[in-house]
Amino acid sequence: MQETFLKYLQFEKRYSVHTIKSYRNDLSQFSAFLLSDFEVHSLQEANHAMVRSWMVSLVDQGLDSRSVNRKTACLRSFYKFLLKQEVISVDPMRKVMALKTSKKLPQFLNENTINHLLDNAVFEDTFTGWRDKLILELLYSTGTRLSEIINLKENNINLVNNTIKVIGKRNKERIIPLSKSMMAVIDGYKNSKKRSISKNDDEFLIVTETGDQCYPMLIYRTVKKYLNLFTTIEKRSPHVLRHTFATHLLNKGAELNAVKDLLGHSSLAATQVYTHNSMDKLKATFDQAHPKA
Repeated sequence: MQETFLKYLQFEKRYSVHTIKSYRNDLSQFSAFLLSDFEVHSLQEANHAMVRSWMVSLVDQGLDSRSVNRKTACLRSFYKFLLKQEVISVDPMRKVMALKTSKKLPQFLNENTINHLLDNAVFEDTFTGWRDKLILELLYSTGTRLSEIINLKENNINLVNNTIKVIGKRNKERIIPLSKSMMAVIDGYKNSKKRSISKNDDEFLIVTETGDQCYPMLIYRTVKKYLNLFTTIEKRSPHVLRHTFATHLLNKGAELNAVKDLLGHSSLAATQVYTHNSMDKLKATFDQAHPKA
């Protein structure tokens, strides 16, 4: 039933390849645990006590609460699917509670830092130089996820309306406006790409030096390279620029619903975390405007 469940996630729920791979690993790990600790040969035979024992073993191995909860979320989806298919009659996850987690606020760059980076970083007039600049500018200007920027295609850019179409989680599309300066960077990159890359079918926007679609580590290395030069924050990943995009929009007065749509969140709950980062701005506004402040 595991493979049937994973195909359901892939073709009906349209989960990403990364998510399906994670779910496959989680189910395999739990299956191995059931066999080694309880001599149970099928996931269908598990009960809530076995699930709890697995959670305890994961904590003992050093996994944090978030990681354990992510793995048990996989089991919740799996057993919900089995119930729906009438493979089981009792959900073993019914009595299983998620572990408490501490809320971590997203790390982001302040406006001075990101402006200093984009204005003063040295980008050579080469294909890699233009590509580096494009990656940084796009991540900050659009708030795209790593997987989204990798899969951007040249025809996703609307040169008439100055917008870009992003394909997000579960193939949900959203349209994000682009500034004139962003369009200029895209134009400069595309010209350099045509001059430098012989294998160029104009499909994917960001490519390697051989013209192939870029890969996650290329984006990671690029972002980390420049963040190392301009900031001392602990986390220096592409997602930091997504957090920065959202926080700066809210600091400038953007409505929460608008930021939600730009980020491609399915609910406001995921977007509201950025309101905590804007609290200093809110306090400053209060101190400046309120008569009794």
